[in-house]
Amino acid sequence: MNRILMTVCLVVLLTAIIQSTSEAQHDRPQEISSMPYEWKNVQIVGGGFVDGIIFHPTARGVCYCRTDMGGAYRRNPETMRWEPLLDWLSYDDANLMGVESIALDPSDPDRVYLACGTYTNDRTPNGAVLRSHDRGRTFRRTDVPFKMGANENGRGNGERMAVDPYDGNIIYLGTRKAGLWKSTDGGISWSCVETFPDIAENPPSHIHNEDSLRFWQWFNQGCGIVFVIFDSHSGSADKACSVIYAGVSLLDRNNLFCSTDAGQTWNPVYGQPTQYRPTHAVLASDGTLYQTYGSSPGPSRMRDGAVWKYNTNNKEWTEITPDTPDTAAGEAFGYAAVSVDSQNPRALIVSSYGRWDSAGGEDIFRSTDGGRTWTTIFGGGGTFDYSLAPYTERTSIHWLFDIEIDPGDPDHAMFTTGFGGYETFNLTDADAGKPTTWSVMSTGIEETVALELLSPPKGAHLISAIGDYGGFVHWNLDKPSAEGNFDNPRFGNTNSVACAENNPDIIVRVGMATNYNRGKNIGYSTNGGITWQPAASLPHPESRLGHIAVSADGKTWIWSPDPVRRGFFPGSTSKPMPVYYTHGSGITWAECQGIPDNTRVIADRVNPERFYGIDLFSGKLFISTNGGASFSEKEMNLPGGLPQSKLNRGDWRGGQDRIYAAPGKEGDLWIAAFDGLFHSTDTGETFIKSESVQEIHAFGFGKGLTENDYSSLYLIGIVNGIRGIFRSDDMAKHWIHINDDQHQWGMLFHITGDPKIHGRVYVGTHGRGILYGDPVK
Repeated sequence: MNRILMTVCLVVLLTAIIQSTSEAQHDRPQEISSMPYEWKNVQIVGGGFVDGIIFHPTARGVCYCRTDMGGAYRRNPETMRWEPLLDWLSYDDANLMGVESIALDPSDPDRVYLACGTYTNDRTPNGAVLRSHDRGRTFRRTDVPFKMGANENGRGNGERMAVDPYDGNIIYLGTRKAGLWKSTDGGISWSCVETFPDIAENPPSHIHNEDSLRFWQWFNQGCGIVFVIFDSHSGSADKACSVIYAGVSLLDRNNLFCSTDAGQTWNPVYGQPTQYRPTHAVLASDGTLYQTYGSSPGPSRMRDGAVWKYNTNNKEWTEITPDTPDTAAGEAFGYAAVSVDSQNPRALIVSSYGRWDSAGGEDIFRSTDGGRTWTTIFGGGGTFDYSLAPYTERTSIHWLFDIEIDPGDPDHAMFTTGFGGYETFNLTDADAGKPTTWSVMSTGIEETVALELLSPPKGAHLISAIGDYGGFVHWNLDKPSAEGNFDNPRFGNTNSVACAENNPDIIVRVGMATNYNRGKNIGYSTNGGITWQPAASLPHPESRLGHIAVSADGKTWIWSPDPVRRGFFPGSTSKPMPVYYTHGSGITWAECQGIPDNTRVIADRVNPERFYGIDLFSGKLFISTNGGASFSEKEMNLPGGLPQSKLNRGDWRGGQDRIYAAPGKEGDLWIAAFDGLFHSTDTGETFIKSESVQEIHAFGFGKGLTENDYSSLYLIGIVNGIRGIFRSDDMAKHWIHINDDQHQWGMLFHITGDPKIHGRVYVGTHGRGILYGDPVK
């Protein structure tokens, strides 16, 4: 008997040891495996502000462009696609995804320089200059002791950086707030040009409070040195240029400076116009310096502007403005950019900015006699081909802050706009009174900002919610949506989109309607996104943006609109908004009871009566079992304690610090906190922490290994000390690293797997569009 008892005890003890070991192994961080993925952009084409185009002056087909927060691109002259150059930038270097300026070495077409940095505020790191000797295939980096503002006012001005055409080691870089800088070793090191004039700009005397100061700084203040130009006639094969021009975004004071001793001293150019701020300049082969001006740097509103030319030979200034705004009639516009035909110094084009329909519409003006007479390009019968990006047909051209005539082909010209750009191959037809044809030139550029991603259980591969251009239904990931972006209603920003898990033909989206759809801030589809219609009503006249949840059967929607903000700047007030529900497609709405204002709510993926919300930092879980009419509150006990709300927890637009409901499992919840991943299978009674996960920026689900397996998990963050994109096929026990150092894309906001294809994942970026990845076969 004692022997039997001892045997039983031994078995129990061994079982306990094995179980304890198993649990310890589950809780302990596991080794990370990796899997190669093939990554492609979901094709939207453009979707953001391309603010600069740079042709090499002599090497035909060598062309680059820069964006305000989506990196830089080189155009492949064979495929006519733009190829991204900065996808290797990590989260820690996301600030460098904004490119302030690009410079090419006129004597070596393989050399390219990028001045990088997105913002100049105190919270943002200093910028860097990236240099490449192989046309951007690889880069070396020099950190600089100042900030750049590639996504600030004046970002379309330029170019701020230039390389001496005879000595490629000499590079000048104009900054916003730190003056003029120079490199004499090909961008390896930089020093401040101490002899350059003081260009500090103080606020006007009538500004007495912080809000008005911020308004002036953002909308009216200049943006530093906006262009540097070498006069190639002042140098030779064995001597660097002695004459250099620098334009500064100053108003009512000297704003064009010249050095005649290779940058040692600088003086204002005599007789210059000072009533505007310079925006662009180009030096023609005959010595004529053409300049465009506006009352502000743009894209803040310009009240006035002009075009002037300066004869560097006889030192004479001449105004050549093609169309002067009639301010008495309420017209207010300026001029954004200028380009000159390298083969004909009297042939040029300039672009307007802010010239709305009442003044004739935004246009490009063309002159073949040095600006003495002008014709309009679009007003003269220009036509547009939108086929490469169908959504652009719904959006008028705007923000033409760079226009360029190809130095190797005077018939080929490009201009930038807020969603990419256009090009023509028959520019000179305008000189004979014939129409020009413009087509989308942005193929390869993907600059959208993803605000939410939905891959429904059936139907389209992906439905995207993006900033500025609403979003798309992506039936074919490799082609732009033929029907364009969301319509009826059309949004600027779409902040949230959701479908009914068990009836995915029902899709609901919320955002901010455009002027033509004012007040229609929620739309829905009953056929999987083929057609849309606005909801019958809003729960409150100011309901907009926020987050939408749709019950598993599609009959209940719960909307948590954004707070209503009063004022533009930090410190402005906001009014909280209740959480609302409807059982009738928005015909009537009622406030959800028992849940705090502005709480993000999600639907259970199985039970149509269940919804969830959290107050993460107070440890509260809110549960509705009656279709959102009321919520009960439950204490949420997370292993290791509750996170601290005052810490830096990533960008607020990302997918961290949220609750997620697992597909196919009622009451199965995941909390993707910025600093940890927690899982509950009992509707929040208990949570288990994944010890492998240290940081999260986005989280989502995709199809499991088989039809019967638990959904695969996808995560952007840090796992076992490694930053990247990860997949788990076993409920977070083990993680697979699925991206590499060449595919990082700076800052990432959202991720979701595809519930129809195991292994496929969609990643939403901050300015590099939406990527999709599949395992390499």
